Amino acid sequence: MSYLGVGVSPGTVPVYHSTNLKLLDKRIKIAELVLRFMILGLGVVAVVLIGTDSQVKVFFSFEKEAKFTDVKALVFLVVANGLAAGYSLIQGLRCVVSLVRGSVLFNKPLAWAIFSADQIMAYVTVSAVAGAGQSAVFAKEGQQELQWMKVCNMYEKFCNQVGEGVASAVVACISMVLLSCISSFTLFRLYGPNKTKSAAW
Repeated sequence: MSYLGVGVSPGTVPVYHSTNLKLLDKRIKIAELVLRFMILGLGVVAVVLIGTDSQVKVFFSFEKEAKFTDVKALVFLVVANGLAAGYSLIQGLRCVVSLVRGSVLFNKPLAWAIFSADQIMAYVTVSAVAGAGQSAVFAKEGQQELQWMKVCNMYEKFCNQVGEGVASAVVACISMVLLSCISSFTLFRLYGPNKTKSAAW
């Protein structure tokens, strides 16, 4: 199949722009680029804050060091944000190339791959933040029914830095969810009535 003498492989949508569509596409691309680099930056901040956090306390001449590896939810959070940051760097570079090159043919399998990866990363970051948030509440408030102590009363510095890391992870998580919505819109617009006018990403 070809358009204007240009060969188009199956699953590839030729791109045509009206002025309004071109402006909309550019704005969406810029929004995606900003979100991806936000996730990259915030993910790195969360990993550094939590991964480097530690505090030593002395109890009856015994030293006890608190570190993020003591809490499995924080380990998961560090890993999830590291993955999200690396993934966002790769996709951010793709967005930059797309903006520089302008409109190109958009491949549906690629759209599905990006959509699926964004959805997976969104679920991973949400679950990591939820687990870390619950652990943070227990560390801050304790649990009287289970006789769990308020750990943050003893490791205040450690908890404060972890809190900053979790806050960064929460913003990165929200950005990832918004990004998954953008990738959904980008994919499913290819199947709409104006699919031949959809933008390339």
